[in-house]
Amino acid sequence: MGRKYVVAVWALFLLFSCKEDKPELKPDLAQELQVEEEPVLNFGFDFDQYEVVRDTVKWGDSFGELMLKNKVDYPKIVTVSEKYRDTFDVRKIRVGKPYVILKSKDTTLGAQIFIYQNDKVNYTVVDFRDSAQVYKSKKAVRFVEREVAGTIRNNLSATLDSLGVDYNVTIDLSEIYAWTIDFFRLEKGDRFKVIYDERYINDTVYAGRGPIKAALFEHKGKPVYAFPYVTDSLKNILDYYDQDANNLRSTFLRAPIKFGYRLSSRYNLKRRIAYYGYRVRPHKGTDYAAPVGTPIIATADGTVTESRRRGGNGKYVKIRHNGTYSTQYLHMKAQKVKRGEFVRQGDVIGWVGMTGNTGGPHVCYRFWKNGRQVDPLREKLPTAEPIADSLRTAYMDYIHPIKTQLDCIEYEAPKVPENNMITLNENHGTTQNQSHLN
Repeated sequence: MGRKYVVAVWALFLLFSCKEDKPELKPDLAQELQVEEEPVLNFGFDFDQYEVVRDTVKWGDSFGELMLKNKVDYPKIVTVSEKYRDTFDVRKIRVGKPYVILKSKDTTLGAQIFIYQNDKVNYTVVDFRDSAQVYKSKKAVRFVEREVAGTIRNNLSATLDSLGVDYNVTIDLSEIYAWTIDFFRLEKGDRFKVIYDERYINDTVYAGRGPIKAALFEHKGKPVYAFPYVTDSLKNILDYYDQDANNLRSTFLRAPIKFGYRLSSRYNLKRRIAYYGYRVRPHKGTDYAAPVGTPIIATADGTVTESRRRGGNGKYVKIRHNGTYSTQYLHMKAQKVKRGEFVRQGDVIGWVGMTGNTGGPHVCYRFWKNGRQVDPLREKLPTAEPIADSLRTAYMDYIHPIKTQLDCIEYEAPKVPENNMITLNENHGTTQNQSHLN
């Protein structure tokens, strides 16, 4: 009992000692040590200090009329329109774009700040306080890395959409693998993995995707990796290379349209047409059907040798790529380039139309090799140069951890029926036989 009493007394001593060690704050001192809460800023401004108007540009709206309506002095409007045209061209505000006007809280209710939202991240501020000033800025963006793996059931776009992936990732993948994989001939069971960043504003508002960091596509059982790598830091030249340091880019694109086309007619020297009495009328082009106005792109770097309209070809462009290869693009709605211009692979050179002899909107793509028209889909086209030997070791060291990360991403496990019986799935075979594809 005596020992318990001593322990209790010692505990009380410590309790009161701790209390005595904490000095009581005097009311005035406690008030001084209070931390003031910082105001929440939007676009760099405390909206609580203003009358806030949120709206979007309507059809017929002009910057000048909007500002006059909100009591901005005319000379300031002129200053913004003329002095800051390179920063903010007031003639190019677009219908549907959101904007915010911050008005003074006094009786004048005059506009102090105009904020034009160029997109989800970038915005332009027109500050009418004192002398008018204009500057561009952007919202703070957080990048979140995302790993995605999927198995093709119908097409790449639908598969990625079912996984909740931004449609632009589909376009990015199709462009990276444009030279190595024909996305119109994918097979059920082909599968892919991709690592990329998603951008978020305020941790919740999705603001688009970043570039693809790494990818793996298994087509017909053959894996093809893709890693971005800058080979020339001075020119900032970036290409995608595979696991063996080979460039995934070919000298020529597979098609003169990026996306959303249909291969409607192939190169065929024995084609017969009923309209001409089933006589042989060779088709030396490859037709890609697409809506009128779809951009047509150059399939390789080269110089425009013709941009004109002639007979059944309609409006067309012809490009000389080197001493061996030339290409031609027929039936355009309009050309964008002129003779003598140098174009880069992927540049828009015109738009799909129906000029000349054509039964529907498409581009007839013609391909010359050594002065003779050939089938581009059957040609073994030259590939771009692989990574230089001097950079190869550094490249392999760079991709090693990323490749490991890709390899560790798991594909979705195949779904097994509740009765555990083997049933036919979308692939040719059974879920048991096809499990290695899921």
